Amino acid sequence: MRTLRDISALRETLGEHRRRGQRIGLVPTMGNLHSGHLALVETARRHADVVVATVFVNPLQFGPNEDLDAYPRTLAEDQEQLEAAGCDLLFTPSVATLYPRGEHEQTRVCVPAVSEGLCGGSRPGHFDGVSTVVSILFNLVQPDVACFGEKDYQQLAVIRKLVDDLHFPIEIVGVPIVRAEDGLALSSRNGYLDEAERATAPELQRTLAALRTSLEAGEPIETTLEAGLARLRASGFVPDYLELRASDLGPVSAATRDAVLLAAARLGTTRLIDNLTLTLPR
Repeated sequence: MRTLRDISALRETLGEHRRRGQRIGLVPTMGNLHSGHLALVETARRHADVVVATVFVNPLQFGPNEDLDAYPRTLAEDQEQLEAAGCDLLFTPSVATLYPRGEHEQTRVCVPAVSEGLCGGSRPGHFDGVSTVVSILFNLVQPDVACFGEKDYQQLAVIRKLVDDLHFPIEIVGVPIVRAEDGLALSSRNGYLDEAERATAPELQRTLAALRTSLEAGEPIETTLEAGLARLRASGFVPDYLELRASDLGPVSAATRDAVLLAAARLGTTRLIDNLTLTLPR
């Protein structure tokens, strides 16, 4: 695996692969990798001849009181894991490389509607930062396929709309959530949890699973969600949101069958997110 930090070297290297007619896959990450990230690499490996991963802690997607400075940087370990997973090329640009005029003068990309509410509501500007950096990476790498995790359900929806609206010739592949044995969705931020919080954290997934059972049995949506919020609070969570949406993140109607439960909640200082898809009864 080659590691590059310079845009010109990246373009030159990928140009060689493209001239050979090779299909290029992209896996954007912020590093501090876990098995969920490696599942993205393994999926890209099945869809492409050349797999490019990026490690870039993107300041544009962090709010003023969020964990940009504390976010774990583990590049050496990330390189070892990526190489073992079959990654061919790692791009690790600096902030100055991607945003040479500075963050405040950087052109932003906004994906309306689907980015609003849920995490977009509690983290203003977050998805503009995500959409901006992903657009830059799409331009630099020009992949044929890009893989994103389904744990960040709203982010995946934002990326899909971005690609459709801006006519990027890129296939977007969603990769199922990878969970620990106790059901907790893997996340780089899980490392912030202390021992007691880590023992409690799987209750988020268990709550969503219980709600899914109730909703698929035809229980009323509003009272089911209220019960879910009460269960989370009783377990020590501070819920940010708990919502049922149609699978496209639009509102649920009487005609909706494919739906998704989405939740974000704080446990101590750590913000956790999760989701489960379900089928509503007729």
